[in-house]
Amino acid sequence: MKKVSRNLLLCAAALLIAGILYYIYLPAVNIHSANFWFFIMGLLVVGMLIYVLKRAGRQILFSDGRFVLTDQLFREQMKVLKYPGILLLAVFAVYLIGSILSSPIVNAGKYQRLMTIEERNFTDDIAEADYNTIPLLDKDSAAILGNRKMGSLVDMVSQFEVSNDYTQINYQGRPVRVTPLSYASPIKWLTNNKGGIPAYILIDMATQNTECVKLTAGIKYSKSEYFNRYLYRHLRFRYPTYIFDDQIFFEIDEEGTPYWVCPVKKFNIGLFGGQTIGNVVLCNAVTGECVDYAVEDVPQWVDKVYSAELLTQLYDYSGILKHGFLNSVLGQRDCLQSTNGYNYIALDDDVWVYSGVTSVSGDQSNVGFVLMNQRTMETRFYKVEGAIEDSAMSSAEGQVQNLGYVATFPLLLNIADEPTYFMALKDASGLVKKYAMVNVQKYQWVAIGDTIQECEKNYSGLLNTNGIVSRNAETLKEINGVIAAVAPVVLEGNTHYYICLEGVDAVFDVDMSDEKLIGVIRYREGDRISLGYTEGYGLHSVKEIGQ
Repeated sequence: MKKVSRNLLLCAAALLIAGILYYIYLPAVNIHSANFWFFIMGLLVVGMLIYVLKRAGRQILFSDGRFVLTDQLFREQMKVLKYPGILLLAVFAVYLIGSILSSPIVNAGKYQRLMTIEERNFTDDIAEADYNTIPLLDKDSAAILGNRKMGSLVDMVSQFEVSNDYTQINYQGRPVRVTPLSYASPIKWLTNNKGGIPAYILIDMATQNTECVKLTAGIKYSKSEYFNRYLYRHLRFRYPTYIFDDQIFFEIDEEGTPYWVCPVKKFNIGLFGGQTIGNVVLCNAVTGECVDYAVEDVPQWVDKVYSAELLTQLYDYSGILKHGFLNSVLGQRDCLQSTNGYNYIALDDDVWVYSGVTSVSGDQSNVGFVLMNQRTMETRFYKVEGAIEDSAMSSAEGQVQNLGYVATFPLLLNIADEPTYFMALKDASGLVKKYAMVNVQKYQWVAIGDTIQECEKNYSGLLNTNGIVSRNAETLKEINGVIAAVAPVVLEGNTHYYICLEGVDAVFDVDMSDEKLIGVIRYREGDRISLGYTEGYGLHSVKEIGQ
């Protein structure tokens, strides 16, 4: 009877340990999950250790205060552990064989076909740049703005901090980054978790306007919660067999309601290979309500289903494994891969991942670039030869090398049907100081400006010099009139002339740093002149006309 009670106690202890480990590590109960196999192996090891300790408590002899394991006892232990040991090795063998049979080594063709790529024409798909919707900030710069905003919120800064999510989405037709607040420490969680996280940060990537959006009901389910409201534990208990992607995205719908977009992995090759996304769980961050969608049925407002890393990996499989695994390692004939970075483009109310495409030989040129839809996985390839992003970044940095500015990874724009890299130039503290445009095909064509309008103006002038006329030329306007007043003004060390024309309400700003406009100093009140300008971008020409 005593022996039975002791065995029941040991079984209860083993189950308790297994439950604690499951609660902490949250493995999916799914044979396609590597963590599930490691969890099973871990439980077998724990069970064997419990049994060894049980036997040792009765049979290990003491000698001079030390444990002594006799040969007889060792043989008895090994005999008892033989079958659990065989089971452990069998589980490990299944995992190892499954990993090999799921790898690109034996499934190169299947991996190469995971992503369908359509070749398209650049000028047909990419409209000429709209400077009101260009995201001017990268994630690091957005984080600086978010932290500054948080520092100004005296009622929350001592209790919360800004999470590092900063998901880029399209919100009401604008490119924005959103990120929730998080509890500043476990103690702050204890004192605030009843009401939840009260706000999230929203940053307009075009205007750099930063807003702290306060919620009527706080966020109760997040990555900074503990126990059952911890997001991953909340999802695991509702969907025990789902293998959630490593990246779960914070988004807001068009009404500003916060959600967690939780992609569910789908393995298409063997046990562990060929990962794509099969389902998406939308978790309301306030209420915890979850809705499960097939990936093709995800609501239109959702922008992030496939992570940028997963998409670039799938594209690399397609480009590198064209002629099998051995060719990708040895001959490398026709092998292409994405470049060492990516950025985001807003297109068709979706967020697309942009990356250049280059050969695996490591040369400094692109054969084209690829756009990959983060909601649908639709992938488009554009054959445009030119410099890789690193070369364009170095070219832009060379224009301001005396200032020591560093270029961000570029965006791809269409300017006058010319593929153009656009990037911000940041100082040592991470603040954006200037902007640069670099022609993809002729990366020695570089334009710099303190504002995006000035940069575009300089770039358009550069294109015009080389015989390329921007579509913006269609918006060029000309006005004739008599000068009613002219006044020189110094702004930030640069001389400007303000000109008013008789009968015209507008005031024209002539920047004297532009050599083409310096002749304005000759004109006086009463002179009749002609001003050539583009609305929003300033003057292009000033010339005198006959009286």
